[in-house]
Amino acid sequence: MSEEKFNQWCIVELMGRQVIAGQVSEQTIGGTAFIRVDVPAEGGQEAFTRFYGNGAIYAMTPVGEDVARMALRASRPAPVNIYIPELRKALAPTSDRIEADYISPDEEEDSLEDEMESFDQDDGE
Repeated sequence: MSEEKFNQWCIVELMGRQVIAGQVSEQTIGGTAFIRVDVPAEGGQEAFTRFYGNGAIYAMTPVGEDVARMALRASRPAPVNIYIPELRKALAPTSDRIEADYISPDEEEDSLEDEMESFDQDDGE
C-alpha cells in the first residue's frame, strides 16, 4: 500500500502569530521532515519557497488556490527576513519603514547613556 504525499493549497498559521499561504507539500531534508510552502507571486512580490519544521506550525487549513491567494494579500509575508540592521539598510535604503527601524550604533550608545543618566538621577532622589 503506497502512502499518498500531501500536496494542497493551505493557510499555515505559525508560532508567533505569523500566517503564510501557498501550495504545501512534504519534503525531507537531511533525514528530517519539513513542510514546504511554495508561495506564488502576488501583488508585485516574487514567488518564493519556505520550509517549516513541525514545531513551528500551529495550524494548517486546506483551502482552494483563490482563498490562499486572498490570505497572501492580507498577510503579505516577505520572501526574506533580514535581521542585521546594516544589511537591511544596504539592501533597501529608500524604504521609510527600514530607515525608521534602523538605529546607528552611535545613536544607540547615546540613547543608552541618556537612559543611564536618567536612572542615576532617579537613584539620587
